[in-house]
Amino acid sequence: MALLSKVSGKLDYLRERVAERAVRALPASTLNVACRRPVVSFTFDDVPCTALSAGAKILEENGVRGTFYIAGGLLNRVEPDRNIISEEGCRELAAAGHELGCHTFGHEIVHTLSGRALRENLTRNGALLDSFEPPVTKRNFAYPYNQGSLRHRQLFADRYETARGGGDRINRGKVNRGFLWGMEIRQPEQDALALVRQIDDVVREPGWLVFFTHDVSDTPTPYGCTPSTFSTLVRYAISSGCLVLPVRDALQHVES
Repeated sequence: MALLSKVSGKLDYLRERVAERAVRALPASTLNVACRRPVVSFTFDDVPCTALSAGAKILEENGVRGTFYIAGGLLNRVEPDRNIISEEGCRELAAAGHELGCHTFGHEIVHTLSGRALRENLTRNGALLDSFEPPVTKRNFAYPYNQGSLRHRQLFADRYETARGGGDRINRGKVNRGFLWGMEIRQPEQDALALVRQIDDVVREPGWLVFFTHDVSDTPTPYGCTPSTFSTLVRYAISSGCLVLPVRDALQHVES
């Protein structure tokens, strides 16, 4: 049974990688990243409470703002290793000048949903986000689990300015607007701290580096980081001369 489970896990991983390559290779819309000055965005998926209490606080203390991808169905959820932000926390983020992005309503893998179900899901989440701040014509999106959808790619292109995945690369040149590269900040701590080298890279050859993480805690989940690491990366990006901007504002500086 253990062997079968291991084989099944590897097959699932291969399917995900093949699907990701297909989505990236067949964009519905592209973005030409040709900036003279390096741009860095710090983003948060799911938005645990510590993304507000620690992550947003660190950004604000350094005079910059971030993008927080909200899944409305997760709000107020208490989980074994983290609690998710509340409605009031979302309003607090918006009032402080941070960007609220969409992460679906129920945090589903988008390629598992029918077109109708996905549209209803995104519309529901959009209405919720509009209740936290003045309505926005086009928000930015991040895929739950970094998994996009080939058959739904036009829907995301029509509805959002950008949609972000993973991939741990810097956005340069012609990139898929509906599947931006994202660079994850996660445990173990030494790997997260090593991301200063990615900032050095984007300074040497300007592009758009989009970081993402989840919780920011002294005892982070495997998908988060410590306040010390997050603060180091934010301060290093600023001191290196990068423009540190939410995704919505970065778009004004990266498009040629």
